[in-house]
Amino acid sequence: MSIVIVGADYLGGIEKNLYAKGVKELIHITGRKAANRNKINIPKHTSFVLVLTDFVNHNTAKMIKTAAKTQEVPLVFAKRSWGAVEKQLLDAGVINA
Repeated sequence: MSIVIVGADYLGGIEKNLYAKGVKELIHITGRKAANRNKINIPKHTSFVLVLTDFVNHNTAKMIKTAAKTQEVPLVFAKRSWGAVEKQLLDAGVINA
């Protein structure tokens, strides 16, 4: 399973926990710099996109949402805490308990 995470400068334990849940490849885009926001690219083999809402502005979230819909990639929004991320991923059916 390959995922793209948008938001936050540092993922902390989220990265480790995602690898434990079966993620093989993780691409992290901070979304902080305008140059990076304009070049957001979702690889074709991506299983889902995770947007950390407390670290992304509205315009960046809108751009990610549009890109994910265009490529028909599942999109999950969550706060930057493992509890919130895990709950949203389980609710979306992206990962199993």
